[in-house]
Amino acid sequence: MTDVDNSGRWNSVGEMLDFAVQREQDAVDFYTTLKEMSTNPGIVSALDGYIREEDGHKMKLSKLKADGHLEPASSKVLNLRISDYLVDIEPSPDMSYQELLIIAMKREDAACKLYEDLAAATEQEDLRDALLALAQEEAKHKLRFETEYDDHVLMEQ
Repeated sequence: MTDVDNSGRWNSVGEMLDFAVQREQDAVDFYTTLKEMSTNPGIVSALDGYIREEDGHKMKLSKLKADGHLEPASSKVLNLRISDYLVDIEPSPDMSYQELLIIAMKREDAACKLYEDLAAATEQEDLRDALLALAQEEAKHKLRFETEYDDHVLMEQ
């Protein structure tokens, strides 16, 4: 059942990628559950976009597993660190857009850290580069949520 042996190393690259695909599916499932519970049409629409993005990550990881190639990250993404100073939010049917953004920022931050950790766990340079590219993609999503939060929540206060 475990993907990691007793030394803390993955048993195979395939297992590492399967783990990452499952984490992306978990994100799809999480955002789908939020969408189904939400009563706000704007939040439902935003969640549809998040679901598509996470599905895209699953496809990239599956492609990487199948052909072993994914483009490396082109540049490091700015981190506004807004989510570092926000408390965790429990999803609810009547959550506000602000609460949705906080949840999304924190999930994207966790996904970024996951890919960075996976990259650190491999000695294969091409796989490490691909995982770091996915980490940067998650960081871009987090930056988008942080910018949205800054523009539409912090500016209104």
